[in-house]
Amino acid sequence: MAGPDAGGRLDAWLAEALGPVLSRSRIKALIETGAVQVNGEQAGQAKQKIHPGDVIRLALPEPEDPIPQGEDIPLEVLYEDDDLIVINKQAGLVVHPGAGNWTGTLVNALIHHCGDSLSGIGGVRRPGIVHRLDRDTTGVMVIAKNDQAHRHLADQFADHGLTGPLERAYQAIVWGKPRGLKGTIDAGLGRARDRVRRAVRTDDGPDVRHAVTHYLVSERYDEKPDGSCAASMVECRLETGRTHQIRVHMAHIGHPLVGDEDYGAAFKTKANRLPEPLRGIVNAFGRQALHAYLLVIEHPATGETLRFEAPLPADMAQLRAAFAAI
Repeated sequence: MAGPDAGGRLDAWLAEALGPVLSRSRIKALIETGAVQVNGEQAGQAKQKIHPGDVIRLALPEPEDPIPQGEDIPLEVLYEDDDLIVINKQAGLVVHPGAGNWTGTLVNALIHHCGDSLSGIGGVRRPGIVHRLDRDTTGVMVIAKNDQAHRHLADQFADHGLTGPLERAYQAIVWGKPRGLKGTIDAGLGRARDRVRRAVRTDDGPDVRHAVTHYLVSERYDEKPDGSCAASMVECRLETGRTHQIRVHMAHIGHPLVGDEDYGAAFKTKANRLPEPLRGIVNAFGRQALHAYLLVIEHPATGETLRFEAPLPADMAQLRAAFAAI
């Protein structure tokens, strides 16, 4: 493949060159699995820097079986009955199979855990899935175990709690402190120019969706006399549920999530100005600091209101403690 005319990130250049053929997430997966070489050497990271004249080689693997199979992947089950299963999803777990992630997903784990009871519910590749969390977002998820439960839960998520008990709340550690202790971000979301990420959009394009996030600042770290902070713990509640909604909305108001390379990469220099050991902990935090800590649903069979909470995972708890100590 001809070398780039200008420098930049490897994944960004490949996405530009192969955008109609391969998505950026697929390209990232190929890089991470060793399918991309730069000047004859295997590329190590998607963010690897390339330079004018570099020779990029991409070897596409053989197509894999698109029908997911059960895999013995550990799950933290918070609740389970004949109609649904509620889990506390760990970081790094993709929800359903897709390009570059045909195995090792939550769906593979659920098929192994639940057996044939998920067959056909919600489609072959997404059996039982009624909502999702990003790969590196942790927290509470509910999965349907039969068609009736799937329809009922899907309707609840589509309603966004307007007429029922549904609640979804997240904890996020963001750079700085949003203006005021609480607020609402009402900004439509659509595809960004790279066609992979999302962005706030003010046009009426066909992919633009209404999106509303309510936030509340619950903790402030290293607050200065002028009211500024190094970072804050923010609770976010969704009025709508769009892809990357919290991540894009918080970045839009100038307070991206700590660790978010897609929407907060420009803030990485802030970490270098932090004192140790916080600086090292932030630089080693390999994901966006986002945790779905609360989910309230109506049971699809009994009508009972069920409330599930998951504590901060260990890595976010360590990050929180490190910020609180400065």
